[in-house]
Amino acid sequence: MTAPTAPRAFSSGPVWAHPLFWLAFFALAHIAVRVAVSPALKWDEAEQMLWTQQLSMGYGSQPPLYTWLQWLVNQVLGPSVLSLSVLKHSLLAMTYAFMYLAAREVLDERGAFWASASMLLMPPLGWYSVRDQTHTVLVTAMVCAAWWLLLRIARKPRSLDFALLGLVCGLGMLAKYSFAMVAVAMLVAALSVRTTRSALLSRGWWWAPFIGLLVVLPHAVWLFSHLHEATAETIGKMNIQPEVGRAQGFLSLIDGVAASLLLWVLIALWAFRAHWWRTPVAPASPAIHQMLLRFLMLVMLTLAGMVLFAGVTSFKGRWILPLLCVAPLVAFAARPQLQQDPRAGRYSVAIFGMAVILLVAAGVRPWFSGLRGEVDELNHPAVELAQELRTAGYDGLGTIVASDHMLAGMLRVRFPQALVDACMSAKNSVPQCVADHAERSRQAGKGLLLVSRADRIAPDWWEQALSRVAPQPVRSIDLPFHMVREGTPAAHYGYVWYTPK
Repeated sequence: MTAPTAPRAFSSGPVWAHPLFWLAFFALAHIAVRVAVSPALKWDEAEQMLWTQQLSMGYGSQPPLYTWLQWLVNQVLGPSVLSLSVLKHSLLAMTYAFMYLAAREVLDERGAFWASASMLLMPPLGWYSVRDQTHTVLVTAMVCAAWWLLLRIARKPRSLDFALLGLVCGLGMLAKYSFAMVAVAMLVAALSVRTTRSALLSRGWWWAPFIGLLVVLPHAVWLFSHLHEATAETIGKMNIQPEVGRAQGFLSLIDGVAASLLLWVLIALWAFRAHWWRTPVAPASPAIHQMLLRFLMLVMLTLAGMVLFAGVTSFKGRWILPLLCVAPLVAFAARPQLQQDPRAGRYSVAIFGMAVILLVAAGVRPWFSGLRGEVDELNHPAVELAQELRTAGYDGLGTIVASDHMLAGMLRVRFPQALVDACMSAKNSVPQCVADHAERSRQAGKGLLLVSRADRIAPDWWEQALSRVAPQPVRSIDLPFHMVREGTPAAHYGYVWYTPK
């Protein structure tokens, strides 16, 4: 079976039969569910609410693109749960759409739909990206866009596609630094196959590196002067311990790969069974399929090399996701006859069923946590806390300093005109951080609100926070958590409000 000669995004037919309709439907449904379920924030959401208070060339260990995009959305919708959800689910929709377009370069509509929708069966994308992720969502979208453009170039090289590929690769680097591994593996895999090498070196090829470097250069200048700040946290999470031995690293790698692919593999085997290997036929577009296979081999060899030679002992599914999101496309391109298989409907139904399950799970997760007696971030009474603070005298303009960044982000949504920060001993000196904010507030003629929550606070936080400012008694606010079982202790917040002078 050969690739379609003129792939189109969708064939004619009723609107509800188009993959784009269901993609838009589920994206809008997830936005509505997230806005309805809770005004409180998860870890990455709170981080974005704090970071988008100012534009910067970098944000700690993360490149700036996601925060820039969130800042733009905030200008339209305000710093809110709605703006957070609109950006994330727009990017998730783009991820699936780009993979569909990439697959259409080698497969018919049904196979392209499977290659794209199969990513829903990868928990790091299908569930954890919905639950609370930001940069991983963006970099995966850029990876899928890069695959689409590379496969277009492999079919028919065009200068415009080279320029777009360079733009996407540049944006990918501004999304997450791990995109570099994807880009290098894609380049080496494409150059290793004669047909794709000829296409990649066609007239106009230079547009890709030229545009890519232009996009990355300003941030690269910043990065080289903040290299430790940008890499220390990521290196720490990889738990590099050459002396521990390689077994732990390989076990973590296997766990990370399984976390990304195992559910999809099991459902694909259930749907098609022996049809995966019975009566083999030629893959769709053999040269492209060979390139895709070599890409996966290079990725796995690189990850294994990180264990063997760099001593990496920790891999997470969300790190591996952008590297392996193309795996369903590789599988269906190897067995294009499955597009006409009599069991094909089972696979489509399984994907649709999983989409519904994940949507429902996104809506009930705070109730589920509350019923188990494990209070989640989304159970916090954000609206009621803001009302109590206003009643206590807070004017909505004074600087807010919280004991953790999730409380800070939650209050940033409720008080968008205030400067909000988190002073945490793990990242900075709490006394110095609070004292600096107190001085800036005094000079600006604004008040200062210090606030904490009992379920996430260092034991001596208040002692440190008040050590270099005028001492005041810490007042309390007790509010019931939302969506929890009866008898759950109330949420306890502490605050000190310094009125403007």
